[in-house]
Amino acid sequence: MVDGFVEYLHRFASDLIHRSDGPMTFRLYLQPTMAFIAALHDGIKDVRLGRAPYWVRFIRSNLQGRITSWHESVTAVTRVLLLGVVMDVIYQFRVFGAFDYPLETFVIAVVLAFVPYILLRGPVARVARRWFSRHPQERRP
Repeated sequence: MVDGFVEYLHRFASDLIHRSDGPMTFRLYLQPTMAFIAALHDGIKDVRLGRAPYWVRFIRSNLQGRITSWHESVTAVTRVLLLGVVMDVIYQFRVFGAFDYPLETFVIAVVLAFVPYILLRGPVARVARRWFSRHPQERRP
């Protein structure tokens, strides 16, 4: 059982590395770019609504507040995640001839879309807050 799991992890890592070249490599740029656009939109919205940056709000809130923040971020990147899943399914059909690795699809979609969104939303809000402090007339929603 352990040998099978180690073999699975080896194949999993190898497949993830091989996705960086070959067909459909443009998605490695497209998905993080779309996640950045979503983070830009939501970070600016946070500042206009007077909310704290995402991670600050997430860490300082209670369990219900964290669930709400998590749900908001998942909702914000749903389209990007779905695009990532569709693109990886197409990739698997082109490379492997079938959709055999759904866990890899999930990992790729999360790494290329959700992680950049989560990491960029707070810094975008900080930059927007600085911008709006210097240009208060542009702060209105």
